[in-house]
Amino acid sequence: MKFNTLSSALNTSLSLVTRAVPSKPTHPILGNILLTASSEVQQVRLTAFDLTLGIETSFEAQVDTPGSITLPAKLLTNIISHLPDCEISLEIGQDFSDNQESDEGDKNPTFIATITSESGRYQIRGMDAQEFPQLPAIEGGTQITVPAFALKEGLSGTLFATSDNETKQVLCGVHLTLENDTIEFASTDGHRLAMIKTSNHVEPNLEVITDPNEDQNEGSTNDLSNDYNDTVSDLKFEVTVPTKALQELEKLLGNTASDTEVTLLVKDDQVLFQGNSTLTTRTLSGQYPAYQQLIPKQFNRQMNVSRLQFLAAVERVAVMASQKSNIIKLDLDSENQQLTLSIDAADVGSSLEVLPVQLSGESLSIAFNVKYLKEAIKAIPASEVKVQLNSNTSPVVLSPVVLSQNIMAASMLLMPVQIQGEQPTKVPPKEPPLPQSKTKNSARKKEPKPELAAV
Repeated sequence: MKFNTLSSALNTSLSLVTRAVPSKPTHPILGNILLTASSEVQQVRLTAFDLTLGIETSFEAQVDTPGSITLPAKLLTNIISHLPDCEISLEIGQDFSDNQESDEGDKNPTFIATITSESGRYQIRGMDAQEFPQLPAIEGGTQITVPAFALKEGLSGTLFATSDNETKQVLCGVHLTLENDTIEFASTDGHRLAMIKTSNHVEPNLEVITDPNEDQNEGSTNDLSNDYNDTVSDLKFEVTVPTKALQELEKLLGNTASDTEVTLLVKDDQVLFQGNSTLTTRTLSGQYPAYQQLIPKQFNRQMNVSRLQFLAAVERVAVMASQKSNIIKLDLDSENQQLTLSIDAADVGSSLEVLPVQLSGESLSIAFNVKYLKEAIKAIPASEVKVQLNSNTSPVVLSPVVLSQNIMAASMLLMPVQIQGEQPTKVPPKEPPLPQSKTKNSARKKEPKPELAAV
């Protein structure tokens, strides 16, 4: 195998696929990257796979001799990242002088990759490409084509609220629902909920792909002879994808044009995302919570505030927060149309900020986990935020005042923290209170996180 390319092209591709290389591989080959050079398309494909998450990407190269090899990911990345932006060549040779004999008495060759730049030469020992595990082949299943902007908007507004508790595995990812011309993203860790619904301006290509090994009967649900409207209206697609895989997908989409089409292919416990690069991973099994039931239908208080001003005030006040006192108190003053944010940390000190707001309804004092509040405000895709609430013990919903062009709905639900000494406000009869943790506003005791009832 031999090819020439720019060091910057190889370095960019390596930075994408190395995210699927395990830090502690269970087998030496998993610590390598598979390089496959094709003279037909004049491209080199890079593949990394940790047996759960796989990433593939390609770059243009002048391929003189096609072939494949696996090279140590860390060493190869370190070499290429330190080279100047110049043309390099990579050539694979075999060395029979220092290797072990096979069971048949033949010597197994050692593969040597020689990287030549304008000022130096580097040699790396590689392993046979045949030893590298193949990515799962997804034949048949459900295929969906969606624009990159929908994935970008949905992931940026929900990934922060996923759980890292492996005992509730289905919560360790984002739940995707595609129906008609919308895609809904939802995540919850049991203490908060994030939901983003994006539009799909690119005509959804949603179809059931037939596995050639499966028998086809007349009247089968896999019959694609129906028109587009029947196909979309009859098929609601849902899947839960692990957080780590979607975090890597978000990075892969970072430099992708918003109107680029991304193909999702799902069958059994595997899902594949294919755009400029390809990512494959296992799905999360289990029934995802009925999160829509957690969002109140009506509210008796609403506060409108600038998102940037709100976020900046929370961040300034949060400098006083500590692990033992991470609660921020919000005092909504209806008479003066202002919001007071404060933190009282006995072991550190106290902080207070006042913001002008538009408030309808009676005054109220309420408290939150400062980290949860800050992340929810950051995730709102708008310049102005509306905070809707009923009492200081019932769920609070943050959402945009004005929706952006591609966003059809956005809600960030938080459970407040009840501080001892504060009298709970009355909850409207149609909104039954969810279980609430009572805590003491003390620096000596860490406040437990409030939990959502149905999660």
